[in-house]
Amino acid sequence: MSVFQPSDHQLYFVYGSNMNPAQIAARCCKPAIVAIARLADYRLAFFGHSRVWDSGEAAVIRHPGDEVWGVVYRLSLSDADALDAWQDVRLDGSGTYFLCPVDVVAADGVRYRALIYKRDLCGEPQRPSDAFIDHIVAGAVAHEVPADYLARLKRIETRKASYPVPRKDLGDRTFLFNRACTGCG
Repeated sequence: MSVFQPSDHQLYFVYGSNMNPAQIAARCCKPAIVAIARLADYRLAFFGHSRVWDSGEAAVIRHPGDEVWGVVYRLSLSDADALDAWQDVRLDGSGTYFLCPVDVVAADGVRYRALIYKRDLCGEPQRPSDAFIDHIVAGAVAHEVPADYLARLKRIETRKASYPVPRKDLGDRTFLFNRACTGCG
């Protein structure tokens, strides 16, 4: 049970590909949008390698004066567990990402305490594939992030994927959790 939120849900601030409505809907039964918000003093960067996108994986890193825009979702605990499984969060800390509490601010000035996915080991920055950035941009457009941030996303230096992406055969992690969802449709 989390110490960050009430016992029946979690607030997550998602950036990158989890902003894409199709992706979050495939991973969570009932993600509820709370706000479009910004994480101050961080920037979006790419590290490691996503075999699904033949791309660097999205991460946020401290960068004073910068900001990352994303979506605050209220997730049931089962949806939070499902999303954590997709992001390779592990209780023993050996996964790709770990959960970190942050304060984000919505466009209307309301502050939220939410969890984000952070990388423990970043390594050398990697360029994302153009298809991965297109997927992130589609999510940002769908949620109407500020125009200047959307323009920054579109200017990220990319590279062509060396194989057709996204690779669906590598992205399915549904076997990692039991997703019994009532009322989905």
